[in-house]
Amino acid sequence: MPFMCARPLGRLVPKLGSSSLRPVLSSLALSPRRPVGVALQHLGTESWKRFYADHKLELVALDQKWRQKWAESSREKGTGDDEKNKYVLPMFPYPSGHLHLGHLRVYTIADVIARFQTLQGHKVLLPMGWDAFGLPAENAAIERGINPATWTKANIARMKEQLGHMNGSWDWNCELATCDPDFYKHTQKIFLALHEKGLAYQAEAEVNYDPVDKTVLANEQVDANGCSWRSGAKVEKRKLKQWFLKISEFRESLLKDLDTLATNEAWPERVLAMQKNWLGKSKGATVKFPVLAYGQGTPSAIEVFTSRPDTLFGVQYIALAATHPSVQQLAKSDPELQAFLSTLPGLSPDSKVGYLLPHIRAVNPLAYHEETPADTKVSLPIYVAPYVLGDYGEGAVMGVPGHDLRDHAFWKEHHYDAPVRFVLAASEDETTTAMPNEPFTEHGVMNANSGIFKGKSSKEAGEMLVKLLEPAGLAKETEKWRLRDWLISRQRYWGTPIPIVHCGSCGTVPVPDEQLPVVLPEVDEHWAGKKTGNPLESQTDWINTSCPKCGGEAKRDTDTMDTFVDSSWYYMRFIDAHNKDAPFSPEKAEALTPVDLYIGGVEHAILHLLYSRFIYKFLMTSSFSGKEAGTAEAAESESPKVYEPFKRLITQGMVHGKTYTDPATGRFLKPDEVDLSDPHQPKVVATGALANVSYEKMSKSKHNGVDPTTFIAQYGADATRAHILFQAPVSEILDWDESKITGVTRWLSRVFDLVQKTASSSSSSSLSSETSGRSASTVKAFLEEQQQQQEHHPESVDLAKLDASITIWREVQRTISSVTASYNKVYTLNTVISDLMSLTNVIASSSNYDAADPLIRREAVSALIRMMAPIAPAFAEECWHVLFPESSSSPSSSSSLFISGSEQVRFPVPDGTEGLLKSRKQTCAVQLNGKTKFAVEIGTPPAGLLEESAEEKLREFIVSEVLKTEEGRAKLEGRGVDVNKAKKVIVVRGGKLLNVVM
Repeated sequence: MPFMCARPLGRLVPKLGSSSLRPVLSSLALSPRRPVGVALQHLGTESWKRFYADHKLELVALDQKWRQKWAESSREKGTGDDEKNKYVLPMFPYPSGHLHLGHLRVYTIADVIARFQTLQGHKVLLPMGWDAFGLPAENAAIERGINPATWTKANIARMKEQLGHMNGSWDWNCELATCDPDFYKHTQKIFLALHEKGLAYQAEAEVNYDPVDKTVLANEQVDANGCSWRSGAKVEKRKLKQWFLKISEFRESLLKDLDTLATNEAWPERVLAMQKNWLGKSKGATVKFPVLAYGQGTPSAIEVFTSRPDTLFGVQYIALAATHPSVQQLAKSDPELQAFLSTLPGLSPDSKVGYLLPHIRAVNPLAYHEETPADTKVSLPIYVAPYVLGDYGEGAVMGVPGHDLRDHAFWKEHHYDAPVRFVLAASEDETTTAMPNEPFTEHGVMNANSGIFKGKSSKEAGEMLVKLLEPAGLAKETEKWRLRDWLISRQRYWGTPIPIVHCGSCGTVPVPDEQLPVVLPEVDEHWAGKKTGNPLESQTDWINTSCPKCGGEAKRDTDTMDTFVDSSWYYMRFIDAHNKDAPFSPEKAEALTPVDLYIGGVEHAILHLLYSRFIYKFLMTSSFSGKEAGTAEAAESESPKVYEPFKRLITQGMVHGKTYTDPATGRFLKPDEVDLSDPHQPKVVATGALANVSYEKMSKSKHNGVDPTTFIAQYGADATRAHILFQAPVSEILDWDESKITGVTRWLSRVFDLVQKTASSSSSSSLSSETSGRSASTVKAFLEEQQQQQEHHPESVDLAKLDASITIWREVQRTISSVTASYNKVYTLNTVISDLMSLTNVIASSSNYDAADPLIRREAVSALIRMMAPIAPAFAEECWHVLFPESSSSPSSSSSLFISGSEQVRFPVPDGTEGLLKSRKQTCAVQLNGKTKFAVEIGTPPAGLLEESAEEKLREFIVSEVLKTEEGRAKLEGRGVDVNKAKKVIVVRGGKLLNVVM
């Protein structure tokens, strides 16, 4: 049978009958099912060299070979207290069962940086785990009639196998799954520590409740009609007793420490802005609007928080949240209001609908001042509006259509013909207010509608208005935050059980440490029956327990925790994954946290990161880290140290897939509905029309998904990694185009050709014969030796060899600096590959390679391999062992680039040869009367001529050098240009530009 290979680089490997493959055949014959790469690795050094001399390598086989070698070797991990420890962490995945290209992108980035830092000599921790609790697994269990644990564990096994094909360097010794009792035991410990400090508490909260599935729904799980996304039932608003974590206690440090994260652009600016906005610190005033009511059950006044008291004269209505106490009271006797409230769960937050409350009006508190304009004294309508948030401010808004975009839109929806009142402008004469029909939202100058405050700056007027109303109890300065305490209760099964029992005598009692973890009970009959709701509520044997405090009858809490609780601290467990007694040890926390580099999607910019910051601040000021305070005050007052979990945050862009649509209908086309016989003109199979092509977010409905494991099986993991990095900067959207991988595979093929060629010419015998008679064994020593010979024995220097060697090594040094900066910056990893491609071209250029010194050739290729190793690790390993076969044959040598402690295999650094790499030639552009006519290669002027005092001598030198060239003589003297008669001869940039003015 033929020798099968998935996708070779360059020429195909011959069939089994080829005599050149007999060394391989003998190895294969011993084990017919052994993978090609595994069989090849057992060849001796000389056999390898003979094999490489004639054949190209196949990347898929190399993946298999080197993955096995890596598995057999033990990689040092960052678990000590060495100052060179590095902690690189990509956000761990939810085990859905299938990796997608987004996973491939983020995990490639993480592994590339980890390998880069390993080559720099760091001990790198790169762990992997599973965010395994959550609603999707529970829904899958209901649909399939199986235990969610069974479903989840099967998915983890499948995804772990897929990850294994990516050539990653994960530390599987640290692997964790949040659904494992050994993990959530410590989640429960952290909860109890928060509870002990008063930072975990129970309170009533309004939730969206699905009466069919008997579960609480997030807002995004309620459709536009107010129905459950899953059951279709009309969602009910219920008040349930829920568990909260008191994140508000840490709000000041959460806000203040954003400044630390902004230093040196450690976190993206937009993420910091999103965090700041979510915290939402506002300074303003609470203002009371007296109420005129024609019925009972209404308050005497409605309190409103505003950050713009300067706009009080412009209030034209009041809007209340659906949850406002006055609304709830009025709804008891108003069926129409009840009906309106039932529609709100399905409306978008920016909906302009509203319900005008009958028989009730509000009065502007400024109406009681005699000099207030008449318009401001008119009573105000009161609406119930979905855009008003019940948990922000007072659940009430003063509507100022003239100076707020949202208020303006709402007013126009309900009072289209009514005039909008403007009470301030950009300038005193109002001439600079550009859009008279649009709200003016900036600070400015008060106008005539502001009564006696006309002409004052709005900021000053706002302060004066609050002071004016304060003595009457109608206003006071206030500080408000948008941030609310974190509701963590979930009425679901598949989550961390809350370790609390409820006793009739003792109240809420923490489960003792020795009884942890509180393990989820087996409820197979629930899943087999495909039942909905929370099965924990019906598990009487599990619920009924004894009170740890008094020994009496008690019941377990049947809520489980939000999965964000697990992900808020998982990065701490990785550093001490096998600690049975504590979530982590203080010593490990001190040595390995915070995380040096955290990588993930910007969609987690708010909640996950905010919760992680909160929990880390708590943990690092608690007994877990050897400190006893554990309060916000300790984090903000006692210790000046800033506790942030992630030193640096990288947010990668999404991966979009090529999408085909029918131009006639707009329908997304399946792969078999598109004729790609001409890839540049895809056609709809059914009609023959040209299909529309776009790049969109990958989804099943758009038929544009790509299975990364299939792609890797075809092209190899290294080519796939390079391709996904090369296509776009890390932070930008990547439009996935499979066809473009050919550029990467051609580059890898060229590199391997270069390695083979260099290996054959760099054998110990050939290298020693070419370098005999000189003492230099390093590039720097060689260049210094050449410089000395030029000074003392110029006739003995091979100038062509020196020029080629300098050209190559100068490009090597430039690339080292550029590539190192890109690896460190991370966002520009795509330029690493373009830089390495350019370096490959310079080295491989026949005019450079053939003329250069063999030492330069070997060291240049060595540097190239090491610089590409983080991106294409298996390919680089193979190239290294071809170039330096002794690295695999010597018992004292490491078998992997990523384990050896030798300086020879460290990531290259600039070697200080910059001063020795000055070229003997430079390009000079020649201008005639300021217009460029031609460019020639001339000799580089001596250093002494570049001094300001040697300007005349530099001119003479450059003119002389230009006229020495055939082109210079032809295009100047040959065309009657006598430089000696020129009005002026100008030399610029050290002779790189010559301008002859006639």
